[in-house]
Amino acid sequence: IITLSDLECDYINARSCCSKLNKWVVPEVIGHAVVTVLMLISLHWFIFLLNLPVATWNIYRYIMVPSGNMGVFDPTEIHNRGQLKSHMKEAMIKLGFHLLCFFMYLYRLVLKML
Repeated sequence: IITLSDLECDYINARSCCSKLNKWVVPEVIGHAVVTVLMLISLHWFIFLLNLPVATWNIYRYIMVPSGNMGVFDPTEIHNRGQLKSHMKEAMIKLGFHLLCFFMYLYRLVLKML
């Protein structure tokens, strides 16, 4: 979110912003897929079903990168067609999702300890 807002305010250029963001796309996809599979294996159905759409969206977004683009975040297209706003909106939604998951996991941990 900070990197995208820096790009929006023209504190950094599009190429450096996109290279910073693209560095984290693959670890995000792998990490979220691993967490989703672990929830399936451990039979936590509600958390698995909560994580499945986000993991699917991350994989879909990674697979559907057009050929010739630098990655999910492309410096030549990030200012076109409102992509910067949509990337910012997606980052805010993911932040809310991860905060929700953090507190759910924390609640489950405390509940298990009692």
